[in-house]
Amino acid sequence: MENETFDKARVISFSDAVFSIAMTLLVLEVVIPSYKELESGNTLEILSNRIPSFIGLVVSFLVTALYWIAHMRITKYASTINNRILWYNIGLLFFIVLLPFSTAFYVKGFSYKGPFAFYCFNLSAIGFFNYLLNSYIPKKEKGLTGITPLLEKYFKLRALNAFLIWAIAGFLAFYLPMTARFLFLLLFLLEFILKRYYHKKIKKET
Repeated sequence: MENETFDKARVISFSDAVFSIAMTLLVLEVVIPSYKELESGNTLEILSNRIPSFIGLVVSFLVTALYWIAHMRITKYASTINNRILWYNIGLLFFIVLLPFSTAFYVKGFSYKGPFAFYCFNLSAIGFFNYLLNSYIPKKEKGLTGITPLLEKYFKLRALNAFLIWAIAGFLAFYLPMTARFLFLLLFLLEFILKRYYHKKIKKET
């Protein structure tokens, strides 16, 4: 069973479906105004009451989109899908499916530490399985599908970046809650720095 392989197209299609469904479900946590609320005519108040929900939606949607892009990027270099890749992928998808719940939990308890920490650990778990895929696939392919040592390092650092930032934010939520809530912005900053640095090196290599 160790050398068993699976249909790559089916695995990717299934993964894409899970990502798209999870991203769509996120919007359901933004509660539709009741008739009484609409009757009041105070649209700004109705929307302002839902600011935490919109924050959760935007952050979760963007982060999930980044993980989906990372998933597409690394799986295209996999010549085959073996048992290990399959189960790393299943682990990733489990925590993607959990994200609408953890987002709702975070939004409902917006001013509390525990729900935010749970949300961060959910995202760090996604990052962990993403890191496993980005570490294992280049090792398995040994450069045969186009991953150079430099590209491998770039992929691994990007994956590690997301995993560590969300894990750190989860722990900081209990000690420095305000810092923890804005730590995710580092994701985009470090992503930008890594991209510029490695793209220059990759261009020189080619």
